[in-house]
Amino acid sequence: MMEQGNVMGTMRRDGGAPRRRHTVFRPVAVTALAAGLLAGTIAPAVATARAESSAVVSKDAAGQDRPELQKAVQAFVDAGFLGVQVRVNDERGEWAGSAGRRKLGASAKPPENGHFWVGSVSKTFVATVVLQLVAEGEIRLDAPAAEYLPEFGLDRRITVRMLLQHTSGLFNYTGDLDPDGTWVPGLPSTGKEWLDNRFHSYRPQELVRFALSKPVKFAPGKDWSYSNTNYTLARLLIEKVTGRSFDAELKRRIVRPLGLKGTVVPGNRTQLPNPYAHGYFRYQDAGEWKVADVSRQNPSLLAGAGDMISTTKDLRTFFAALNGGKLLPAKLLAEMREPHPTSDPLYGRYGLGMFVKDLGPACGTVLNHNGSPPAGYAALMYSSPDGGKTLTASVTAGDAAFDLAAYPKLLDGLVKAAFCGEQPAS
Repeated sequence: MMEQGNVMGTMRRDGGAPRRRHTVFRPVAVTALAAGLLAGTIAPAVATARAESSAVVSKDAAGQDRPELQKAVQAFVDAGFLGVQVRVNDERGEWAGSAGRRKLGASAKPPENGHFWVGSVSKTFVATVVLQLVAEGEIRLDAPAAEYLPEFGLDRRITVRMLLQHTSGLFNYTGDLDPDGTWVPGLPSTGKEWLDNRFHSYRPQELVRFALSKPVKFAPGKDWSYSNTNYTLARLLIEKVTGRSFDAELKRRIVRPLGLKGTVVPGNRTQLPNPYAHGYFRYQDAGEWKVADVSRQNPSLLAGAGDMISTTKDLRTFFAALNGGKLLPAKLLAEMREPHPTSDPLYGRYGLGMFVKDLGPACGTVLNHNGSPPAGYAALMYSSPDGGKTLTASVTAGDAAFDLAAYPKLLDGLVKAAFCGEQPAS
């Protein structure tokens, strides 16, 4: 989910879903955790370690008999992940549970409402603020982005809508596929190169200028390709129009009104607030497998595209409010949910800052955006169209090898257990 796309170590960079399904498991393409998980954290091998634990359920949810959820949560740990924390809200109330371990070498479970790096889930927050400014007449959705950000010399055919929709054609600064499928490296965002560079501070303008130094993937509006560059520009757009930092606008418009207690735009801060579960990065160095604790990392590499911190409770409150019509006018919420027909279908089709996925007649439509930073963590955020049913979660990587092909099945099992009441496949 680094959005949707980065599975612990072999997908594209945060928040970036792969352009075509056959590219999902490219060894160097890491992006957001949409089908995978975290950049460079788990090797494409069958999981060899098993955490000795079963899912534990919060006292508030203990009265609910939700074996399908407990089984789906435990499946992630059985597959090799270190820990999972999950929160489901539906007509039966709230169910919160966790499984696995909070830290290597310890037996404690992950906190059920711990803080975590959310990766590309940040994009939904950014898109919401941009659309609020559209509703207020401060931004025109189909105006050239260059009207607001003239300093970058953007192609005037690139509109604000194209930034939110990933149809600008701009190169993804964390690495991208060129038209013939060749991987073009970006700023250090995978492997040991990222690990050694994980405390480096970037300015959003620096990220954009790097992306603009690369050839575009296609003419504006002519195709779809997930690019973190779009959302770093969207963040800069918010700051230019309002004259305030994105952090200040997010607090004013979303964090304070909704009473979010654990949602932060950390800037260059590298430490997660307590409590939190540790995430790890498994990598090769001189032919030897090693593991590093990456709970501390500088998220400025993904400014506006994947740099936020939150909790399962806050993500639930935000996404339920958004889809329940409390943050945007109905017309703009409908635009947000209008899927682009050529966007990658693995997690649904992309609208403006969220995916729209049809789970079939028994389950209906779910709206979602997942994510992960370059390594160690994955975040999940799902909702029914009315906001009445939600699933939010965090998954952490440990020291186990991992079968990358297993992740989409695990995710599908959890989502269907929450939205369809199905037992996950064993």
